[in-house]
Amino acid sequence: MPRHRLATIGYEGTSLAAFLSTLVDAGVELLVDVRAVASSRRPGFSKTALAANLSEAGIEYLQLRGLGTPADGRAAARAGRHDELRRIYAEHLATPEAQAQLETLIGVVRSGRHACLLCYEANPDHCHRTLVAQGVAVQLPVELVHLHPGQDEE
Repeated sequence: MPRHRLATIGYEGTSLAAFLSTLVDAGVELLVDVRAVASSRRPGFSKTALAANLSEAGIEYLQLRGLGTPADGRAAARAGRHDELRRIYAEHLATPEAQAQLETLIGVVRSGRHACLLCYEANPDHCHRTLVAQGVAVQLPVELVHLHPGQDEE
C-alpha cells in the first residue's frame, strides 16, 4: 500500500521568512491550520496575513478549526501538562465535528497533495498536531515528517 506524505510545523520562535522557506524547501503544497484560534501576536501568522504570505510562496491555505485544541487543552499545554493535553485532545478528537474535519484532512492527504499541519508549539511532541497526524495514520499509511524552521536570533 502506498504511503502518503504528511508534514507538521510549529512557528514558535521562528521568523516568517524562515517559516516560509522551510515549507517551500520541503515541497509543501497546502498548509492546514489546525489552530482553534487562527490569530497570533506574531506578525504574519494570523489567518489572513498567513494565507496571503503563503499564496505569494505558492502554497495554499486551509483552516480546519474543528481540529484545534479546546481552551482547557491549550491551558494544559501552556502549563507543560502534556499528558493532560493528550487526554483532553483525545476526547475532543472523538467529537463529530473533529471527526468530520479529520475526514476532510484524510481526503487531502489521500489526494497526494503534500500537506503540512500548522500549530504554534515548536516541539511536535508537545503539540496536538502530532495527535492529528496520528489520527490520519490510523486510517491511511503516512510518512510523517516534522519540519523545524530556524529560530529567531533575538
